[in-house]
Amino acid sequence: MTGSLRLHAPTALEYFASLVADDASFAVAEAALSIAQDDYPALDCQSVLAEIDGLAARLKSRIASDAAPMQRLRLLNRFFFQELGFAGNVNDYYDARNSYLHFVLQSRRGIPITLAVLYVEIAGQIGLHASGVSFPGHFLVKLRMPQGEVVIDPFTGQSMSREALDALLVPYRRREGLPGDSPVSLALFLQAAPPREIIARMLRNLKEIHRSAEDWTRLHAVTQRLVILLPDAWEERRDRGLAAAQLGAVKAAVADLSSYLENVPHAGDRFAINERLLELGHGDPSRLH
Repeated sequence: MTGSLRLHAPTALEYFASLVADDASFAVAEAALSIAQDDYPALDCQSVLAEIDGLAARLKSRIASDAAPMQRLRLLNRFFFQELGFAGNVNDYYDARNSYLHFVLQSRRGIPITLAVLYVEIAGQIGLHASGVSFPGHFLVKLRMPQGEVVIDPFTGQSMSREALDALLVPYRRREGLPGDSPVSLALFLQAAPPREIIARMLRNLKEIHRSAEDWTRLHAVTQRLVILLPDAWEERRDRGLAAAQLGAVKAAVADLSSYLENVPHAGDRFAINERLLELGHGDPSRLH
């Protein structure tokens, strides 16, 4: 007699890995939701997705089947920003929970990227073609309409004019040393963000919050996800190694930091990383000369 079949429940990381494995079937909302399982291990992502679907169905029931796209957009904006009350969390912008989709759904407050993920999900279910935009310094949403593209700031609910978008680019121009009249095409910054890029941006937001707080446990958890999401981004493997070192996980730290140096031999921080390896008892003194 054969033994009973035991089903292995996936860990939070295994679940995340399954969601981001294939670009063709990449479900942004579900992957974004799963990020919160590091802090909320009992989170039922399917229940939260059903709640989002319920909101979309509620709005869809009010829209005539022959409603024009612009009418659908007006109804969506009224429903999302006024009736449901979604808005930017101006009082506690750097609260990590602003990056947790289930918390944003409950509190109706978030940061641009989480608000955008929810907005785009509902927009798609009422027949609008919406996508997230990784604009420098501020995540946006754009909708493809018969009259042209409409750009929405999910933090405020406002439609963005060309002048407003140009103003948002000012810090980027300064940082990159570009003159104010530099012919940088606005369209270059309004490309639809691929799903993998959206999740990476969400995780990197959390990464900076945890690094600033020196919360090495949470930082390590986020870098675990970034390494799964971006296996060829060696700087993420380096940062996972540095977080592991702070936690005293020497073997894991050495593996990641050594892998970083092997794959990025001319990295600008190679000497600093090798010094860290020496502190961990595994560096190469010859690299310092």
